Amino acid sequence: MAKLLNAGNYKTRKGEKYGWKTYGLHLAPFNLSGKNVCSSATTGCSTACLNTAGRGIMHSVQDARIKKTRRFFEDRDGFLSQLYKEIQSSVKSATRKELKSCFRLNLTSDLPWEGLVVKYFPRLQFYDYTKHLKRFVRFLEGKFPSNYHLTYSRSEETPDTLVKSLCASGGNVAVVFRKKLPSEWLGIEVIDGDDSDLRFEDGKGKIVGLLEKGLAKKDKTGFVVEPE
Repeated sequence: MAKLLNAGNYKTRKGEKYGWKTYGLHLAPFNLSGKNVCSSATTGCSTACLNTAGRGIMHSVQDARIKKTRRFFEDRDGFLSQLYKEIQSSVKSATRKELKSCFRLNLTSDLPWEGLVVKYFPRLQFYDYTKHLKRFVRFLEGKFPSNYHLTYSRSEETPDTLVKSLCASGGNVAVVFRKKLPSEWLGIEVIDGDDSDLRFEDGKGKIVGLLEKGLAKKDKTGFVVEPE
């Protein structure tokens, strides 16, 4: 049986310098598997998706992600049973390396893991980005497990007023910028989201600035923000 979790990519491995080991789950984004796991995706984010970054460009990797995604929908119990076991194994592995473990299950998806996985591991740290506004609002209202941190992902369809409102409410919003990060945007402090992927340590009310990568460098939808 193919493994579900990976031990991190270039971005998530940066957290090890801060004492954290991130384990992630790559599914096939949007409807590439025949099932849509990113129901709030926009043209900009779907075009700029990092699904094909790094080893993701390989056909074998894409095939594996499609198979995992289909299994999630067709054999939910078996999928979750294996995921639970891999989470427990990952914690032991990180501990042997004297690292704390954290989990990002939506590396290339946007699924509600709070009710499927997170609540069963209350002592472990989970985090994700999401474009589901209602889901993010529930997070801000304290209706999520306390060990699950969400960062809202801005797209070309996100009004500036919404970004301001979410940050004023204590949420963090990830924004992709062109070539360089400003010190602030819309009057809100911008922090370097590329320094590590440990979004649960960012504080509150911040813009999480990310530089454009891969296909995002060609974006013309407004998904990538041009710094002033």
